[in-house]
Amino acid sequence: MRAAGHGRVAWLGLLLGVAACTAPGPAPVSDRGASRTAASRPVTPQIAPSSNGLHTVQRGDTLYAIAFANGVDYREIAAWNRLESADRILVGQVLRLTPPPGAIEIKPLDDEPAPSARPLTEPPVLREPQAVLLAYSEANWAQVSGARPVTAVAAAAVKPVPVVAMPPAPAAISNVPVNEWLWPAGGKLAGFFGAAGGKGIDIVGQRNTPVVAVAPGKVVYSGSGLRGYGQLLIVKHAGEFLSAYAHNETLLVKEGDMVSAGQRIALMGDSDSDRVKLHFEIRRYGKPLDPLVYLPERS
Repeated sequence: MRAAGHGRVAWLGLLLGVAACTAPGPAPVSDRGASRTAASRPVTPQIAPSSNGLHTVQRGDTLYAIAFANGVDYREIAAWNRLESADRILVGQVLRLTPPPGAIEIKPLDDEPAPSARPLTEPPVLREPQAVLLAYSEANWAQVSGARPVTAVAAAAVKPVPVVAMPPAPAAISNVPVNEWLWPAGGKLAGFFGAAGGKGIDIVGQRNTPVVAVAPGKVVYSGSGLRGYGQLLIVKHAGEFLSAYAHNETLLVKEGDMVSAGQRIALMGDSDSDRVKLHFEIRRYGKPLDPLVYLPERS
């Protein structure tokens, strides 16, 4: 009887276990959306500020991004490494990020002091020109100019030089005054230039809020290769200005694209950030500037 009782208890426990497995209840939670988003973003080598003054080019790098990460003017890196074009660097190439001995520093013209006129220490001496009027002839012209007289045969042998049409100049970035630039996105201004070492401003908004180009320009970087910036766009404008748009959810343009002021170039996100926001920077000659000086006032 005791053995039979034990058998019934074991059988009842098995039935209860099966019922518990089939009973409705909350399923384990897994953030499939987050993993899918992370998987869809391209993983590229990260460009960090150099600690030894050198940078080895990796796939996806651009000279503009390397200069941006190191706070250097891209033209200086091109000059220091004797690059023929700022748009052509090779994977595996080692670039120096500091000037070689004897290098001439590139400075913007508007940073140089304006030239000032100096008065003469003594009045200029004016002399009347001494000239002799000669009748025109081949011999007199040869005497005055030192040229040999041109004979009729030699003159006939001279052929006119054909006029060669110059190729049209490449399309340049339109020069829009910086006081006519646009805001890059709508949202709440949350971070300011210089605060806690910030090199730009932060605009907090909703995910997928449109991000627009602040002025006409050329996209010189599009990717996620700069550490701390997430999905990043860098646009080059007239006057050697660069604008940067970081932490995007989606990039809508690629390197080499020409963009117009107000054109959608990205959607706001939180890539490499703890919240959804746009980190926006303006740089000139490699140096970060306060964007609020260049953007119009907001009501």
